[in-house]
Amino acid sequence: MPLISILHEGGHVFFAWLFGGKNIKVSLGTGKPIFQWGMLEVRKYYFWYGLCIFENLRIKRKWSNILIFFGGSLFNILGVLAVMILVEEQLIDTNMFTYQFTYFSLYYIFFALLPMPYPDGNFSDGKIILDLIRNKPYAHAERTFRVHWSEEKKEWHVFNHDGKFIQAFKNEDEAHTKAREVARNSRPSKIINIKDGEEKEIQNYPRIPL
Repeated sequence: MPLISILHEGGHVFFAWLFGGKNIKVSLGTGKPIFQWGMLEVRKYYFWYGLCIFENLRIKRKWSNILIFFGGSLFNILGVLAVMILVEEQLIDTNMFTYQFTYFSLYYIFFALLPMPYPDGNFSDGKIILDLIRNKPYAHAERTFRVHWSEEKKEWHVFNHDGKFIQAFKNEDEAHTKAREVARNSRPSKIINIKDGEEKEIQNYPRIPL
């Protein structure tokens, strides 16, 4: 049911927004996009699948990341509780919708929180949460990309997360654009701007919750 996926991604969106995330986008389904409305993008196939993309978290702590990844299941749980209360108070009747909504919500919650890797290289929300709690290095680590001002050459140098030189630019904005391009595709990552010995984080791309 697409409604369950929307509710799940809404939980991720809420906590990402709460902790300062910017450029938040929700994608439902796979294949070619059918339409986009605001932050919501709907794709052609398999509405059960969804993901929440955002960047520039203001609060990047273990507990905030746990809440972001748990937020989807939390909203599904709240949805189930809301339906149960409405039925109990006889505000709505028990019908096929309430049955399917409750059943598939619990199904969604179970597999979202089941700690496991996916074939595409991603991890379930539960896997990330567990590894954050256990302080697994990969769950906390960010790839650091650097934009460094070379006083000698009077140009900006962009470096990969492994220190490999990527490209030089005369214009700082162009250097930042290039750094964002490569860092965005290497989540979780951040970009550090370095000039006159001062380092400043200018962008971060957190891991994507599903």
